[in-house]
Amino acid sequence: MADALVVRNLSKRFGGLRAVQDISFTVRENETVALLGPNGAGKTTSFNLITGFQTPDSGSVVAFGREIARLRPHVVCSHGVARTFQVAKPFGAMTVLSNVMTGAFLHHKGMAAAREKAMEAIDFVGLGPRQSMPARDLTTIDQRRLEMARALATEPRLLLLDEVMAGLNPSEIDQAVALVRKLASKGLTIVIVEHVMRAIMAVADRMVVLDHGQKIAEGSPKEVVANADVIRAYLGSEHVAESAPGVAS
Repeated sequence: MADALVVRNLSKRFGGLRAVQDISFTVRENETVALLGPNGAGKTTSFNLITGFQTPDSGSVVAFGREIARLRPHVVCSHGVARTFQVAKPFGAMTVLSNVMTGAFLHHKGMAAAREKAMEAIDFVGLGPRQSMPARDLTTIDQRRLEMARALATEPRLLLLDEVMAGLNPSEIDQAVALVRKLASKGLTIVIVEHVMRAIMAVADRMVVLDHGQKIAEGSPKEVVANADVIRAYLGSEHVAESAPGVAS
């Protein structure tokens, strides 16, 4: 498989705070990679740097062989890299269909073509029966589905999902896991930020773990959850011995 995303030595400082420090990782095509870490670890900042919502101080972001660091968000999206946001902010008064059409207009300027592409995305995420509903009236999980549909309507090859399971109950999390798996089966390359570990374990091929803006671990889910540095970052140093006996950091 070819590389879908190559991040090299990516750094970003906000005043005296080093939010991201020399982060490097690679995502292969058709792979699902989880970006993990405690609150404030630099996960969403990394997403913002990759997708053009913030400009890195240094480093490189290459998507499908093209350098995209420092490009505007809509240009990054036109190159096949789409994202959802941690806090869903749909156009509340607009219908589900109209919301998703805003994404489809990236590649389809005509109303009929944009509507057709939008309906494909809406049906894919399971919002077909709600296509005429105002977005503000959707439940939490359906707002997450709408976020995915808007991103899918831009026809991405790489999809970045930022905490799409936040605020969901266990049953809804299972539905979200099924949807992420469905996206992967479609051939999409996925990078996902999430705190729900059982969900991440169910969908991720590999994990990259950040702490205080630096990468502290990378590997398979089994390797990462047994890593002493990861346990220390999430639980504190006093838990390392009992949580991962005999595991070297």
